[in-house]
Amino acid sequence: MASGQKKKWVDKMVFRAALRRWAQAARASHRMELSELREHRTRARRLRAHLDKLIHVAEERLALPMIGNQAFPRPVDTDWAWRPELWCGPLPVPGMSSVASQSMLGDEATMFHDCAQSELTLRQVRNTREADLAAYGLRMDVFRFDGSYLSLAIDLPEEASRGLKRSHLIRIDTIVEMEKPLEIFARLNIKHGPNTEQIVRELPLHEADINVEFDLAYTKLNEKRVEKLWLDLIFEGPEMNQVVLRDLTFSRRKRAAL
Repeated sequence: MASGQKKKWVDKMVFRAALRRWAQAARASHRMELSELREHRTRARRLRAHLDKLIHVAEERLALPMIGNQAFPRPVDTDWAWRPELWCGPLPVPGMSSVASQSMLGDEATMFHDCAQSELTLRQVRNTREADLAAYGLRMDVFRFDGSYLSLAIDLPEEASRGLKRSHLIRIDTIVEMEKPLEIFARLNIKHGPNTEQIVRELPLHEADINVEFDLAYTKLNEKRVEKLWLDLIFEGPEMNQVVLRDLTFSRRKRAAL
């Protein structure tokens, strides 16, 4: 028996023995001498304090979405799907304030703006709702905004461009919370050789399921020279607002043959 298996076996036996002793003590509690009962009560209270703490932490952690989770609903015939790191696991730097343009949060997300004075904060937050599949979300607080644009760029991995064809549809799904209404546009950028194709869609924030699809058939994509893909989320009228992106996922599939 390997040492790890042996330790598990010993732990199991010790637990069963302790469980039997406490079960016997509970059954005998009605006829114990008071001095013995008082001693058992003291031990039980000390044990309960540790058990209550363990149960509380376990229930809290097990109720949260799993860190690193890449599972999410995706269309049939999807040949590539992905959730960026910002929504999967904890970042080394979870947030920043007075965010300067071109500041990066993690390795894949970059904030762009043209404010003379930044009153913008970004923070990665832990998702806690039962409906959340993503472990983390991104909270953006915007106070005074004197710029003309604000966008969050997400760099897609190399796998997204591998084998990319004009017959592909690229879809994004997101969950958005905001303090007051605003418009968010999604712009997919595809660099192929010296050119960059751009497709813009407005996110349907009034709908229960927020998703958009980019049909590459309407582009002049050179399939042999695809180098890089990235997504810009463009926020219109963000001043004095808090926006939380609870999730953001990507998927790719071939368009149905006509």
